[in-house]
Amino acid sequence: MEEKLKLDPIDQRIIEAVKRNGRLTKQALAEAVGLSATPAWARLKRLEAEGIITGYHARVSRIEQAAAVKVLVEVTLASHRHADFKRFEAAIGEITEIVSCWSVGGGVDYFLTVETADIDSYQRLIDRLLTMEIGIQRYFTYIVTRTVKDRPD
Repeated sequence: MEEKLKLDPIDQRIIEAVKRNGRLTKQALAEAVGLSATPAWARLKRLEAEGIITGYHARVSRIEQAAAVKVLVEVTLASHRHADFKRFEAAIGEITEIVSCWSVGGGVDYFLTVETADIDSYQRLIDRLLTMEIGIQRYFTYIVTRTVKDRPD
C-alpha cells in the first residue's frame, strides 16, 4: 500500500501561499512561510514532485471573454452498470463546453457545469448529448444568474 506523504505545518503554509498566489517568487514564498528562500523553494518543488501541488492556473475575468452563459445540469442515467458510467464519463470528457463534472450520490448521478455563448448554444449541446446514446435518462437545467463565490479548487 502506498504511504501517504505527511504534511507538516510549513508544507501547509506553502500550499496555502501558492493557492493565494501561484506566481510567488522564491523570496516572497520564503517570507510567507517563515523559511529562507532555498529550503522554502525545495519544499515547494517536493510538493510538486509528490503530486500534492498539481498545477498553476490563471483566473480570467468573464468580462474579458466573449459573453457566456453558465449552466448547472443534473443528470440521471437510465442504467447504473459500471460500463454505463464509464461510457458517459468518456463522452463528457471530450466536450469542451462541459467545464466540470461531478459524480454524486443521492437522487441524481452527475452534476455538470456547462459554459456556452448563449442559451441556444446550450440547447444545441443538450440535443447533441441526447443523440449520442450515452445513457442520459433525464436532466435538469439551472441557469446561473449571478456568481456569489467561485473558488478554483
